[in-house]
Amino acid sequence: MSDYASTIDQATLDFARSPPVTRAPDASECSEASEASEASEEPEVLEAPELSEAPEARRARKSQKWRKHDMPRERLIDQGPGVLSDLEMIVLVLGSGLPGHDVFSVARELLDRFGSLRAMLDATYADFDGLRGIGPAKKAQLLAIMEMARRSLVDRMRRRSLMNSPEVVENYLRLLIRGRPQEVFVSLFLDARHRLIRSEESARGTLTRMAVYPREIVRRALALNAASLIVAHNHPSGAVQPSASDCSLTRTLREALALIDVQLVDHLVIGAEGVYSFARAGWP
Repeated sequence: MSDYASTIDQATLDFARSPPVTRAPDASECSEASEASEASEEPEVLEAPELSEAPEARRARKSQKWRKHDMPRERLIDQGPGVLSDLEMIVLVLGSGLPGHDVFSVARELLDRFGSLRAMLDATYADFDGLRGIGPAKKAQLLAIMEMARRSLVDRMRRRSLMNSPEVVENYLRLLIRGRPQEVFVSLFLDARHRLIRSEESARGTLTRMAVYPREIVRRALALNAASLIVAHNHPSGAVQPSASDCSLTRTLREALALIDVQLVDHLVIGAEGVYSFARAGWP
C-alpha cells in the first residue's frame, strides 16, 4: 500500500483534495431546460370536440331552471294558493309529467286545449282524450277534484239558509252547468228554513231547445216535502239574458207551485260570464 501511494506526485494529490467546481450552464442550456420542465409540469390536454345538445335535453334543462325559479309548491306554502297562476295550480294537481314532457308542458297543453281553467273543470272524461301525459289516472284525478268542489258547495248549502247566501247558490250552479254543450234545467228543493234538501237535474235539451214540464217539478216538490224551490238553467251560447220562452216558463212554474203552497224563490240563467236572476229583475 505504501509503495503504491508513493508513486502519486504532489500535484495530483493537491488536485484530488480540492473541492469540486460547479459549472454554470450557458443561456441556451437554461432555455432548453426551462422548456422541458414546463412541458413536464403542464402536460398538453386535448379537448374533445363539442357535441350539439339534443332538443329534448335542452327543453328538459330549461324546464328544470323554470321549476327551480318559480317553485309553485313552496310559494303556495309561504303565500297561499291565491298567488299561483292557473298553470301552476294545474301543475300541483298533476304532480308529474312523463319522459320527454315535463309537468309544466302537460299543464300548458291542458290550458291550450280548454282555453281556461273554468272550461277545463267543466270537461268530461272523454274531453281529455288525445292529451299527452293525461291517462286514465290523471283524468280521474281532475274529475274528482271538480266533484269535490261541487260537493263542498252542496254541503255549505245544506248547512245555511240560501235566502242569505245567494253567492253560494250561484257559485254552485256555475260549477254545475255553466259551459255545458246542451241546455240543462236544475231544481234545488229547499226546506222551510231554505236549506237544501236535494239538487236534481229536471230536464236536458239540445243546444237551443229544452222541454221542461212544470207538473214533474211540482210532483217532485211534493215527494220531497219541499217548502220552496230555486230553479236554474244554462245558455250554451253564453248569453245571459232570458228568452221569451224562459219568461213564459217562469210564470207557469210560479203559478203551478203556488197551488201547492211552494214558493219559487228564484229562477237563474247561467251564462258564460254572468248570472241573470228573475227575482232581482222583478220577475217577468
